[in-house]
Amino acid sequence: MTDITDAYFSNLIGRLEELKQTLAQPMAQAAAVILDAAHGDKRVYVFGTGHSHMLAEEVHYRAGGLAFTVPVLVGSAMLHEGAVISSVYERTQGLVRPMLERYGMQPGDVIIIASNSGVNAAPIEAADYAREIGAKVIAITSIAYSSAIANGRRRLADVADVVLDNGLPPGDAVVDLEGTGLRVGPVSTAVGVTVINAIFAEVASELSKSGDAPIYLSANMPGAAEINQKLVKKYRPRNPHL
Repeated sequence: MTDITDAYFSNLIGRLEELKQTLAQPMAQAAAVILDAAHGDKRVYVFGTGHSHMLAEEVHYRAGGLAFTVPVLVGSAMLHEGAVISSVYERTQGLVRPMLERYGMQPGDVIIIASNSGVNAAPIEAADYAREIGAKVIAITSIAYSSAIANGRRRLADVADVVLDNGLPPGDAVVDLEGTGLRVGPVSTAVGVTVINAIFAEVASELSKSGDAPIYLSANMPGAAEINQKLVKKYRPRNPHL
């Protein structure tokens, strides 16, 4: 392992170890909010623009994942239809509401919004829309990053019911390239995926105590086809991506 790869692994592992402590309480709060929604047969939406959309894909139809999750996947806000223009979209007011309206979000639902910088128009508009409807908002964001660049603007952390501060530095990348002034090795995706999977694992554990945990199996596992088919049939009416 080179010095650079070792530095990246060490930095990421250290951050995850620290977050086990600093996020213990807010993760428990997030799990409680999601568990309450699950008991009411509500849905948990996951939204992010740019690279943050990968958290929505992470929980969608995932082996070991919960079937009541709904990814918000809109091409123009992602990367594959044009990375440069998607960066413009996420900073433009008024585009998110029509995106979310197609998903039929309801009172009592939950939306998890991932935005590392925490100041772009799209995630804040998504939070506003959800709260107007009566849904709970959980934010995964960097307080240090958003505080450094807000300049008086609203931050996602200011409008969320539960804030999961990923503790990342402004700019995301964490490994210095000596003599260049540049940094490489972004960690927001790795951290975000770990946090969201940990929360859903906690929720699944609580639901399993009553035998009511709608968990997908890997397609190659025995009995997976039957179990997954039943879950898809139940949750497809409110998940346009199943």
